[in-house]
Amino acid sequence: MVDTSRHPEPATIGQLRDSGHRARSVKAEIRDNLVAALRSGRNPFPGIVGFDDTVLPDVQRALLAGHDFVLLGERGQGKTRLMRTVVGLLDEWSPVVAGCEIHDDPFEPICSRCRALVASDGDDVAIGWRHRDDRYTEKLATPDTSVGDLVGDVDPTKVAEGRTLGDPETIHYGLLPRANRGVFALNELPDLAERIQVALFNVLEERDIQVRGYAVRLPLDVLVVASANPEDYTNRGRIITPLKDRFGAEVRTHYLDDVDEEVALITQEAHLVAAVPAHVLEVIARLVMELRGSSSVDQRSGVSARFAIAAAEGTAASALRRAALTGEDDPVARIGDLADVLPSLRGKVEFEMGEEGREVEVVGHLLRLATAATFRDRVGGSDLLGFTAHFEDGSTVETGDLVPAATLLEQLGTIPGLAHVLDRVGVDEESVSPGQVAAAVEFVLEGLHLTRRLSKVEADGQTIYGS
Repeated sequence: MVDTSRHPEPATIGQLRDSGHRARSVKAEIRDNLVAALRSGRNPFPGIVGFDDTVLPDVQRALLAGHDFVLLGERGQGKTRLMRTVVGLLDEWSPVVAGCEIHDDPFEPICSRCRALVASDGDDVAIGWRHRDDRYTEKLATPDTSVGDLVGDVDPTKVAEGRTLGDPETIHYGLLPRANRGVFALNELPDLAERIQVALFNVLEERDIQVRGYAVRLPLDVLVVASANPEDYTNRGRIITPLKDRFGAEVRTHYLDDVDEEVALITQEAHLVAAVPAHVLEVIARLVMELRGSSSVDQRSGVSARFAIAAAEGTAASALRRAALTGEDDPVARIGDLADVLPSLRGKVEFEMGEEGREVEVVGHLLRLATAATFRDRVGGSDLLGFTAHFEDGSTVETGDLVPAATLLEQLGTIPGLAHVLDRVGVDEESVSPGQVAAAVEFVLEGLHLTRRLSKVEADGQTIYGS
């Protein structure tokens, strides 16, 4: 929570003037703060992963140029998250005329009420302070959004009070005027009806608004940022050409193409209720990349980062469920938990028409590819004879979503070379626990199966590995 009591001291326009405050437009304010951040080496877009060399330079150029811009990309590429970080480039506090609906600059008011107030009271006009978090306005564009929602409309209550229709005070301001001297973000812009998109022309070009033909000019000071999915996917609408032309820049976003970056994003965004080992997160990251490259998946819709985040959260929840039912004190997710969770995530992926009824099979196949790749990367070349020797006499190992870590480890006994495997999968030797050891062991058993060194039978929630 922001402590709104810790704002600067000036309480009137006169005191603000005496303090040496210098008025700047929103875009100049963002430009100055972005330049300062770049010069100091501070990250101006915290929490944005994998865009450092691609998307962010384009966004920085757009902001430095003072351009409104559109972020164009498939779902789950972080467009909304990126838009929300822009507000961090505003000054922490901004002075406004106290009581103004559109947050007028005390030195340059634009609404009739504030102009009259300054004309009559001058430097004695009271000011307030607005935190930068309150200067961000976000609207999800929907087909039923009206011009009144965005720009404004006549307020019948004010008319009923006796004011004439020609009085500017009868206007009820929409979201855009109320975002004056801030950032206005419009999500899913193509979903906005074309006739409503026309209402944005004046805002983006002339920087003013018109309400029902009123002779009202409000030169708004606002940065407009929008997001959109590619038109060839949504088919629900489009950004009309004249509106496209009024945006200063179109920035293309993309999915991450590096496993480590995908893991970093999952780690940052997922709320995990149990421990999920690094090798399991890596399998999830590789699975998402396999889905994004699969011919069985509709690539026009993309595979959102939310799939990976939900998979990690579901896998952790599976481990917590096992602990609750079996009495484990140390819930740690295993590779089998991920396999159990994936069927519930089918709704996050759109498959090609010919794959109807095969969704679980497709995802399962890609999971095996991701697991095998992670196994080769993490454990490839290691001496695993200590594991395979256990099965030489026909012994088996049973695991499953309700098999506790202790039960799994008891079946194997002492395993030569286990310490090396734990190191390769990223388990800290000083904080190792039975749950982490069991997760590593199950991962190795599954890897040995996928490389055709162990057999596997699955039935009734149980998995049996054998020679």
